[in-house]
Amino acid sequence: MRKALPTHVSSLEVSVVSNTLARGRLGAAAMCFFMLGAAAPFVVIAGVVSAVYGVSGITSIPVAFVVVAVVLAVFSVGYVAMARRIVNAGAFYSFIARGLGRPAGVGAALVALASYNLLQIALYGLAGPALAGFVQAKTGLAAPWWICAVLLWAVVAALGVLRVDLNGRVLAVLLVAELTVIVGYDAVMLNHPAATGWSLTTLNPGGLITPGAGAVLVAAVLGYIGFEQSAIFSEEAKDPQRTVARATYLTIGVIAVVYTLSAWAMSVAAGPQRVAGFAARHQDQTIFALVAPHVSTVAVDVGNLLMITSVVAGLISYHNASARYAYALGREHVLPGFLGATSRRTKSPKWASVAQTGLALACIICYAVAGWDPLLGGFFPGGILGGFGVLLLLVAASAAVAAYMTLNHLQVGWWRALITPVTAAVALLWITWQTVANLGPLIGLPPGSPLAWRLPLIYVAVAVVVVVVALWLKARRPGVYAGVGRGPDGETGALAGRPVEVRL
Repeated sequence: MRKALPTHVSSLEVSVVSNTLARGRLGAAAMCFFMLGAAAPFVVIAGVVSAVYGVSGITSIPVAFVVVAVVLAVFSVGYVAMARRIVNAGAFYSFIARGLGRPAGVGAALVALASYNLLQIALYGLAGPALAGFVQAKTGLAAPWWICAVLLWAVVAALGVLRVDLNGRVLAVLLVAELTVIVGYDAVMLNHPAATGWSLTTLNPGGLITPGAGAVLVAAVLGYIGFEQSAIFSEEAKDPQRTVARATYLTIGVIAVVYTLSAWAMSVAAGPQRVAGFAARHQDQTIFALVAPHVSTVAVDVGNLLMITSVVAGLISYHNASARYAYALGREHVLPGFLGATSRRTKSPKWASVAQTGLALACIICYAVAGWDPLLGGFFPGGILGGFGVLLLLVAASAAVAAYMTLNHLQVGWWRALITPVTAAVALLWITWQTVANLGPLIGLPPGSPLAWRLPLIYVAVAVVVVVVALWLKARRPGVYAGVGRGPDGETGALAGRPVEVRL
């Protein structure tokens, strides 16, 4: 129903308010589910942990997860301090623009947009074949992988334009079930140790002081990708000053405990000396092979189904993250302005969501028509490159926090302003270098393949394009350039704190 406007609200204000995200809909728990969904715990445990055990032969994987958790917790000290001062759905974009300058901010935005889209679209390359295989195993019906991918795409597309808290509730159901089964599997494995009995060998930090440990740490970092999404949802948080910090640390803690416990439990059940060979034989079925002798077939089937829903949770999380970055750029007219529109009913970033949905469908169709392998040609390279992009953003964000806090003389103490962001930047730079050094094996390229060093150059190309775009904005659209990274306060001005809600 059309309502008359109060005399103190202009038509310009109505337009602005209708283009804002829904405020106050996400608490720390709901935000945590978005981040856990992006991490896809079951996929990491069943796929990544098994692969690292089987390929590297290094058994100190549980310790690697602890080390990475410490690094990311140190990074988060400055990150959440920044989030308390800058509330913006384009988190990296705004933080880096404020700390390192507008050209760097625009570059961060495009890298983030590319990275989250790569991660989300890559997951369709895993979800489609996984669902098709599960359906065939249980019903005998052989459906093409792309049909299953399109079915999941439709679910994600529908949720993307609905209320963000509804998405959060869907993720809560999926992740509570997923984490419950993971912990249950861990209990089964620990209750049925190998003949050697319980062993703490794989919890020995000394196991990481060995050649190849860098690749293990890289894999561990990729398992945490998604924890940084808390700031993306800050505009929709119930209390941005507290919610982002709580959700960030809670997510890191939950992921660290679940990954470390599961990786250790797998080594206990298989035996520390046998776990690498066992994982090499069974690959992504390692955890199921370890619990199958001690549980019912139904329990194994539930686990396989929840591994698929883990991917679905990742699809939902990355879709929402990608849409909000496109929305933030559209709102500030760095990208076409229509992307900055929100639904009047749900306050979701409607057109940004539709654009991401269209891109995902186009990629699925391309892979299906060309006959490309969705796993080897989609999931693995897309997931690694997307994760690499996020890793670069973490390094840049650390530098931006140090610069912003120091240059603005903010009274946050040397610990938050300089020590933690610089420490995190150094550690993350080392991990970034290890990622580049091990990129070929990570995405299955043959030794010596030139693609191993050419692929990271994609981000260099993006950086060059971004500098050109930023200089063009500065020269031709100075108003847009001046607003880069300003976020909702820069967009709505005096309305930023005014509780105005008008439905048309």
